[in-house]
Amino acid sequence: MEQLTDLAQLIADSLSYWGIQASAHSTLFAIFALISLLAVCWISFRITRYLLSTKLTRLILRSKATWDDELQSHNFFRRAAHLVPGVLIYLLVPLLFSHSPMLLEFLQKVAFIYILVTSLLMLSAILNTVEDAYNASTMARRMPITGFIQVAKLLLAIIAIILIVSNLIGKSPVLIMSGLGAVTAILLLVFKDTILGFVAGVQIAANRMVNTGDWITLPKYGADGEVMELGLTTVKIRNWDKTISTVPTYALIGDSVKNWRGMQESGGRRIKRSIYLDVHTLRFCDQEMLDNWEKIRFIKGYINDKKQELAKYNKDNDITEQDLLNARRLTNIGTLRAYMLRYLQHHPKLHQDMTLMVRQLAPTELGVPLEVYCFCTYTSWVEYEAVQSDIFDHFLAMVPNFGLRAYQRVSDQPPPPAPAKQCTES
Repeated sequence: MEQLTDLAQLIADSLSYWGIQASAHSTLFAIFALISLLAVCWISFRITRYLLSTKLTRLILRSKATWDDELQSHNFFRRAAHLVPGVLIYLLVPLLFSHSPMLLEFLQKVAFIYILVTSLLMLSAILNTVEDAYNASTMARRMPITGFIQVAKLLLAIIAIILIVSNLIGKSPVLIMSGLGAVTAILLLVFKDTILGFVAGVQIAANRMVNTGDWITLPKYGADGEVMELGLTTVKIRNWDKTISTVPTYALIGDSVKNWRGMQESGGRRIKRSIYLDVHTLRFCDQEMLDNWEKIRFIKGYINDKKQELAKYNKDNDITEQDLLNARRLTNIGTLRAYMLRYLQHHPKLHQDMTLMVRQLAPTELGVPLEVYCFCTYTSWVEYEAVQSDIFDHFLAMVPNFGLRAYQRVSDQPPPPAPAKQCTES
């Protein structure tokens, strides 16, 4: 009679107790042994899962640490419970089916694959926990690690696949990896986006080109918004119209990208807009106009200084006020430009330590542009637009007070009205 292990002998004795005579080679013994093994594994799984899901959860909720809460949310402990039946099957199968080599080998391979897949899922939960914990820190905005986490998951999955194939065919993993050289070209083609994304991710992280939460603009892809996720192969951008654009990661280093992070970090957002003035309304200032403008608080000192400067120049060069061709005089556009500059210099919502100027650009078919160039103290869109609109509302309303007219392409435009007799600051 063949020598049985203690566990197999226990099952054989149980069958004999019920009046069933079955040898270790019989199908009936194998079926009963397999049912018994699965029952033990199921009971152990339920007990383990109860301990990890109920008892351990209570301890996690009581603790002040956050990492264990993240592990719990990513089902790490629920997945860990699956290790117990897999390990039991792998350890107990040799004791039950030592006289059935084919069944023994099959069950061991199944148990190995089960353990391997469970371990892969557990490692994935750990990586997700690391990613969430890192994203909650301030470092995440300077260097996102989502791409590296995805690379780690991919490498673990490749290793698991190689080990599974090695287990199924009974060959060494080294032998399988050595055979991959023949299909390298195919792998490069299949994983082209992954490889390009990984290389791009390394460059982006090393040079801090784009971080999660940055406002970026990609004209080629029609994306303009905030970076939601910087992944291995794709980047998700929530546009300002609440749509989501998905672009390849390597596009961030291969195409034109505007990152507004510098503006947000500097605390100043640029205002660069022009007012186009009708060239036919430009003229020299007469004394009545100057007297009227002296009542405007922002340019009162400017006009007085300019009158003294021009009077001194004309006197030094023996030029009388009646000599209109040679005398230096103020212009209405120059005075408006001086007013706009001083208005900006006194505006409480503009950065005075950043570039601030009003400049005249080259005339175009739309008139003579006066461009405002300054920086608002607000960087958020709503507040920025409100400040910009208030500034140009005021400037456009003040233009007629300087005898000027903002250009508008209308054929029947009436001539500009004469400057008001009494001009006060609006």
